[in-house]
Amino acid sequence: METFLFVVNLIGTVAFAAAGAMTGLRKNMDIFGVCVLGLTTAVGGGIVRDLILGITPPNAFRDPFPAMVAIFVSAVFFLRRFRHFLMQRPALYERMTLWLDSIGLGAFTVIGVQIAYHHTAEPTLFLLVFVGVVTGAGGGLTRDVMAGDTPYIFVKHVYASASLAGALACVVLWPLAGEMAAMLCGSALVVAVRILSALNETSAKQVDALANELSKEYLAQQDATANKNDLTALFNIGYGLYVVTTNDGTRDNGLIVNTVSQVTNT
Repeated sequence: METFLFVVNLIGTVAFAAAGAMTGLRKNMDIFGVCVLGLTTAVGGGIVRDLILGITPPNAFRDPFPAMVAIFVSAVFFLRRFRHFLMQRPALYERMTLWLDSIGLGAFTVIGVQIAYHHTAEPTLFLLVFVGVVTGAGGGLTRDVMAGDTPYIFVKHVYASASLAGALACVVLWPLAGEMAAMLCGSALVVAVRILSALNETSAKQVDALANELSKEYLAQQDATANKNDLTALFNIGYGLYVVTTNDGTRDNGLIVNTVSQVTNT
């Protein structure tokens, strides 16, 4: 079980550190800023979790390995070739950010639930779910604030809701399926909810774009038809003025008014 927890924690650390580093790259930060964002994303939620549970000093300061991994991963992402490769491919950047953030969120959500279970004498459902969500979303929240962005938990792809769903699933399955199965199912649910919500949002944006394009084409056709009708009306008015002009150069104003009125009503 210790090996399983180590692997899950390592996966979450690498994924969140990479996601934080990529945010730093997007903000054109130097290597220090990139590493700080990567480190904060990877260990920030765990520090808040430990403070809530009364674990002092937090595990991030007692065991420096996760922090060292986060700094190393962030530095790798800052390498010139790697950095240019990502920044020149916005679509790839967005996909990597989504997947890395989703994997990190899923891993740390269930890690938070697991630690809350083993460090609380009588854990309640609210405590377990709350600690799980804080562990999963806390690092990303701190990263976004430090980067000057609106936090993902408020605007991006059902972020906190995915963590909440995974934490609930983990807690419910814990006594039924066992610790490892509950954590696997909870983390998988987090990733699935985030990815599916992102795909749904992308599809909705594509539909909106298509609708806007069709609407513009329709309005353009309507404008063209209206302009054509206006030209026809002007021609009819001009022709009417010509017809009602007598041979001696005088005009019948009554016929002119009737002609204009008929064209306008039409």
